[in-house]
Amino acid sequence: MVRLRLKRTGRRHRPTYRLAAVDNRSPRDGTVIEELGFYEPANRNPEMRSNLKRERVEYWLKVGAQPSDTARDLLKRLGYQVSGRK
Repeated sequence: MVRLRLKRTGRRHRPTYRLAAVDNRSPRDGTVIEELGFYEPANRNPEMRSNLKRERVEYWLKVGAQPSDTARDLLKRLGYQVSGRK
C-alpha cells in the first residue's frame, strides 16, 4: 500500500520535511516513489512554509494512497480534501 508520509531533512533544531509517496513497509527516511513537496515549520514567512505539487498530491489521494496522521493534519491545514482516519 502507498502512504503519503513526511520525511525529515534539515539540520539539528531546524527540521524541514518532505512529503513523499512511499511504500508503507519502507523506513521513514528510506526510498520514495515520488517527492511531492516540502514543509518547513520554522520559516517565519507563512507563505514560504510549504510548497506542494497540488495535482500530484490529489492524484495520489485519488488512487488510494493513505496519508500518515501527521501528513493528514498538514494536508487538511493546507486545504486538501482528505478522508478521515482508517
